[in-house]
Amino acid sequence: MKEKSAFSWVWTYVRRYRFGMVAGLCLSVCVAAMNMVNPVVTGRIVDKVIKGGQHELLFKSIAIMLCVVVGKSIFRYTYQVIFEHCSQNVILKMREDLYAHIQKLDFSWYDTAPAGNVMTLLTSDLDKVRHFVAWVLYQILENSLIYIFSIITLASINWKLTLAFMVIAPPVLFLVRKFKIHIRPAHMKVRDQFAVLNTRVGENIEGNRVVKAFVREDYETQRFEKENEAYKDVSVANADMRVKFLPWIDALCQILPVILILFGGYLVIQKEMTIGQLVTFNGLMWAFIQPINMFGMLVDNTQNFAASADRLYELWKADSKIKNPENSKLSTSTGSERSASAALQIAGRVEFRNVCFSYNETPVIKDMSFVIEPGTIVGILGPTGSGKSTIANLMCRYYDADSGEVLIDGKNVKDYNLQELRRNVGITMQEAFLFSDTVEGNIAFAKTDASFEEVEAAAELARVKEFIGDLTDGYDTIVGERGVGLSGGQKQRIALARLFLADPKIMILDDTTSAVDNDTEYKIRQSIKSRSEGHTSFIISHRVSSFENCDVILVVQDGKIVDKGSHEDLISRDGYYREVWLEQTGK
Repeated sequence: MKEKSAFSWVWTYVRRYRFGMVAGLCLSVCVAAMNMVNPVVTGRIVDKVIKGGQHELLFKSIAIMLCVVVGKSIFRYTYQVIFEHCSQNVILKMREDLYAHIQKLDFSWYDTAPAGNVMTLLTSDLDKVRHFVAWVLYQILENSLIYIFSIITLASINWKLTLAFMVIAPPVLFLVRKFKIHIRPAHMKVRDQFAVLNTRVGENIEGNRVVKAFVREDYETQRFEKENEAYKDVSVANADMRVKFLPWIDALCQILPVILILFGGYLVIQKEMTIGQLVTFNGLMWAFIQPINMFGMLVDNTQNFAASADRLYELWKADSKIKNPENSKLSTSTGSERSASAALQIAGRVEFRNVCFSYNETPVIKDMSFVIEPGTIVGILGPTGSGKSTIANLMCRYYDADSGEVLIDGKNVKDYNLQELRRNVGITMQEAFLFSDTVEGNIAFAKTDASFEEVEAAAELARVKEFIGDLTDGYDTIVGERGVGLSGGQKQRIALARLFLADPKIMILDDTTSAVDNDTEYKIRQSIKSRSEGHTSFIISHRVSSFENCDVILVVQDGKIVDKGSHEDLISRDGYYREVWLEQTGK
């Protein structure tokens, strides 16, 4: 049932090009039929021209054979081009749809999806689908028809010798059936281990600085060698599976020349066949042998395709836990075409009402309640793992609360269109991600049609302009993959400028200034304060200095709000906030 579902899903893409595919298959049928002509003509030349003396038939026969050769070449080239074009179009659309589908999946899926596996799906697995459409499909049809046409042609000449040829069919079918049962699991193991190997390489490249910092190059090499060895083992096992079955099929086919010489020669001697007919049998023997030999290979390729199709279909079926509400309508305008609040007007009131949330069955937020009025600058302080970032994730609806309600302007976040919600609730994180683009391009990612003046204004608020002059090409400087060419503080400021450009009504800074100096942090706090009117801001930090301009500070411990107040209020009374303040200030 699963195989059928996966194949049916692939077929929804193939059928878009069914007219081209049908045309190609028709040409393939013609080629299969034309393969019968020249051996038959050759036999007639032997019987009628060489033995019969009808020399006038020679040039006619040669002309027919030449036409068949030219026709086959043209037809084969045409349908191969057709199938290759169709396969490339199929893969183009499948890759686009899968990539778009991945973009819609929520954090819970990304939490468990290894990057290497996703890369394998979008490259190696899709290529196996392409190979199936481009080559395997017409090979199955063409070889099946060649086999059928050869049997019909040979049977019309001498049914006894044809029947003798067919004695190898039952053992071949038995071997193919056994091969099919065993080869698919072998393909799955190879595919899965290849994904693991991809993940290992990807992790090493991304974490190479950590590797070098701890002098773990040899350790990482050993880990890679272990996975590479595992990949070799499953690949060898896969190859052994082929060796176990396919040579036997080839060996059975080698019996046919013996049958031809012995039994065919006997039939000629008994005058039940002519020499020309024996020549025709010899000429068509390849048409009998090739499909049988190809059958095992095609089964192998089909099972390889089926394993990849199953994995791709699993990805396609992957669903987000976070869904738009029914009848939710999204404005046709995108974030690159207008400000976040243009379609959805919110004031910025935030309320948590008895919210509980667990991650992998571990409680993170425990019966949390608070209300934040519009225009408030909120600080959130707490030890690592206390639930600070989870509060931000629930506001943006990256995850849904297990119980209770997260409300924006009195409306449950589950009732907002996701895209509109996230345009109005913006976040930037400590691990600032930058694309391999220019500084301007990374800032303008939030609003791709933004003018340079708008980008500059956002950069000014985030204090990017303070270091932009030191870069080689200013705003046109390519930052490198993941911003490798910049310091941590510079990356954080660019990410913050991106958030300022988006201009959400609710802005969340999740430890965004951890890598900047105190003076720059102070200037950024002033920027946040300058835009506080009509905007609600949340500052999550481990540094007490980040909260000096906050209107209210929430102290979070073990998933609960244990204290609340202004900076002055909290340092005036005993508690976690005062402890941190004393520790960090040295007072």
